Amino acid sequence: MMIIGIAGGSGSGKTTVVKAITEQLKEKVTVIPQDAYYKDLSHFTAQQKRDHNFDHPDSIDFDLLCSQLEDLKQGRSIQQPIYSYITCGRLKDETVTVEPAEVIIVEGILIFTCERLREQMDIKLFVDADDDDRLMRVMARDIVERGKNVEWVIERYTKTVKPMYLQFIEPSKRYADIIIPQGGHNKVAIDIISATIEKALAKI
Repeated sequence: MMIIGIAGGSGSGKTTVVKAITEQLKEKVTVIPQDAYYKDLSHFTAQQKRDHNFDHPDSIDFDLLCSQLEDLKQGRSIQQPIYSYITCGRLKDETVTVEPAEVIIVEGILIFTCERLREQMDIKLFVDADDDDRLMRVMARDIVERGKNVEWVIERYTKTVKPMYLQFIEPSKRYADIIIPQGGHNKVAIDIISATIEKALAKI
């Protein structure tokens, strides 16, 4: 089994890279999204939820993520939490059963900030993209997929997304084995990475 970490700022194209690698490796891959492991804030007031910094490492339940990743490495299935961006909480009575696979991709903006998690990874990729491009993607995603308005998105980007990127995410780039410029549009890089993974799997 190989554990691959794919990090990068919000809107950098991580999901596109994950999808491209998954399409090439097909059934060999299971994807673990960092976003499923946000800490439950369903008990917060509406204002507390609005003020919460989702781009700080403390917002992620890394203990659970690392523990479940270890279970997968040991050949055990896990019950992955389901996080709702509407309620800012985990669904109480529903999880996703995830089975072990030849390749486990862990994807998220903050995954390289956790040393314990980094140590579990065989390959670490950082997806890089222009700040303006990332902002446009973040706005489109949060408005369409998460039901937010433009004012909310701009306020969050200014107060937390950009400062946290500069403080935590961009510096975590130094832990990457490979940096992918141009986000998910870098087909050459994705092809090389997929071929490298296939070659490594053949040796296991």
